[in-house]
Amino acid sequence: MSFFKKLKDRLVKSSSRLDEGLDKLVAEAAPAAAAPAPASAEPARPGIAARLMGAVGERGRVLDDAMLESLEELLIQSDMGVDTALRITANLAEGRFGKRITSDEIKRLLAAEITRIMAPVAKPMPLYPSKPQVVLVVGVNGSGKTTTIGKLASQFRAAGKTVVIAAGDTFRAAAVEQLQVWGQRAGVPVMTAPEGSDPASLAFDAMTRAEAEGTDLLMIDTAGRLQNRADLMEELAKIVRVIRKKDPTAPHNTLLVLDATTGQNALLQVETFRKLADVSGLVMTKLDGTAKGGVLVALADKFGLPIHAIGVGEQIDDLAPFDPEDFARALVGLDT
Repeated sequence: MSFFKKLKDRLVKSSSRLDEGLDKLVAEAAPAAAAPAPASAEPARPGIAARLMGAVGERGRVLDDAMLESLEELLIQSDMGVDTALRITANLAEGRFGKRITSDEIKRLLAAEITRIMAPVAKPMPLYPSKPQVVLVVGVNGSGKTTTIGKLASQFRAAGKTVVIAAGDTFRAAAVEQLQVWGQRAGVPVMTAPEGSDPASLAFDAMTRAEAEGTDLLMIDTAGRLQNRADLMEELAKIVRVIRKKDPTAPHNTLLVLDATTGQNALLQVETFRKLADVSGLVMTKLDGTAKGGVLVALADKFGLPIHAIGVGEQIDDLAPFDPEDFARALVGLDT
């Protein structure tokens, strides 16, 4: 199954499907059949009758204020946020207001608008010649951070890169164990430390090993305890200070992993982690199940941070580079 097929099939599992909402929106005001004229009424003039029959026969709905308001509400319900929804509907209405529009036409127009917003941020994670390239991975607990590290490590190794993983969330034994499982699957070594150990110390040891072995990529997992931001900020800052003793340019990438099912909370997480760490790019996970997906559009519109990859499941090939056109078409229910 292609990744687009998975994305479309799983993205529209939401209880608030955007494509069904668009179909219903257009159908709500579809022209009703003309009522038969009373027997005593005089025959209508041909010109008027033809115009009436033409109006009834037209498909779709007139794009008016009521339809635009309903469309805005639908986009907001899909987690695009108020500002992004207003901007999209305003652009869509330009030159089309007062004209009849079909469900398929509005889906294509929406897909084009969403693609336009997201195309500038669709960028793969940059790779640099320096060895090791240090990738710091941040995100709240439960966002899919650990799984994403394992999948990325596996994909980089499949592309011929050597990878080492540092299990830097030393306070969560489950996260360490999960990384070890992924490391075994990918054939990638995972460096660990006793539970409760200093993550910065582990990062330093991992840098030392990666340098000695000429490793291409060092991926460092981190804790995600946002309820204690001061401690987390100091922990991240210490990791950065320590690895910069080895390489003043590190970390070369700071990836923020976001859970699509959190909806608008993802925007708050971006704002928070941009203060805690110098976030260079995003990975969005769990664009399946109850995820509405529109939050990714809001993130692109508001922050403009590169979106490197998206995930739609637990399998190794369920994480793929972000394609804005495929995403936009899947979100509104169009085929490729």
